[in-house]
Amino acid sequence: MSKERNVDLAKWSGPKRPYDLIKELVIALVVVTLLIGACAAIFSSPDERAVTLQQWSQTAPSDFVATTTGELAGTTISAAYGPPYNNAAEGLKLGPLKLQKWSGVTIPVNPSSDFVLTPLKSSIDPDVATARATWLSASTDQQTKWAQDYAAAIETAGDASKVTVDATFGPVPVLANGLLHLAQEGSLDGLLTTEVTPLPGDFTMPMLFLADGGYFDELGATKHLHGDQWGMMNETGSYPGQSWLWMFSFLYQIEPFKSSENADSEIFAMLMLLTLGFVFMPKLPFINRLPRLIPFHRLIWRRYYRDNNL
Repeated sequence: MSKERNVDLAKWSGPKRPYDLIKELVIALVVVTLLIGACAAIFSSPDERAVTLQQWSQTAPSDFVATTTGELAGTTISAAYGPPYNNAAEGLKLGPLKLQKWSGVTIPVNPSSDFVLTPLKSSIDPDVATARATWLSASTDQQTKWAQDYAAAIETAGDASKVTVDATFGPVPVLANGLLHLAQEGSLDGLLTTEVTPLPGDFTMPMLFLADGGYFDELGATKHLHGDQWGMMNETGSYPGQSWLWMFSFLYQIEPFKSSENADSEIFAMLMLLTLGFVFMPKLPFINRLPRLIPFHRLIWRRYYRDNNL
């Protein structure tokens, strides 16, 4: 056994002084509490109010109508997402492992029905009720054609209000504008949060619907919350946020993760591998010898090693 290791294991014979751990803890707690309170009062929180369907429909009505039409056409992100919402795609994979597909559909979501047709049952407009009945009585191919034609017309016009409505679009314009009216008056937020449970605590439906539109995405870009803006670790407005997510955010900025469709699962696997490396570091050959080979600790405790001629 080396001389250095003998000293490490020897009983401490240096100077001692009393230390009141409870007193230090109380002082630290009081100081930190005062600092947090002062900073909160001076700087406030960078977070903002939750975005609602009412806000979206009032601020960007054309985007709302276009998204509603996309839900009916089955062309939105939610409609083509796959598990856990539907079977439209396989979802995330990790090499040959089809993680989302194997997990199955655990939160069934049918965007055209859940986001549009079911909430429209609450409309008191007789035209909406007639349009809904017409839609439900049509074939799937006819429904898709109506919705796709109206979506194409909105894209060409650049604004839903500029589209000249005719029979080509079937009942879709009436359905979309009926849902717009429900959203603008504030009813749709409540209807979607109570579709799954009578208590308004499940925001799955309104969040998926909101995320399908362009309005929410634009808000994210403005607040520096996109993936290529290190958004995972930011508070709104690019304020520094969760430091424990630095590594996650960093990996999203580099290849091969940056351009991968399965970046989420690949980055998760990479971080789990790194975590296991830290856990088993004392057992890894060569790695567990690095503290001896690179004696950085001697620099930190240099006075102790100098006084003891080590």
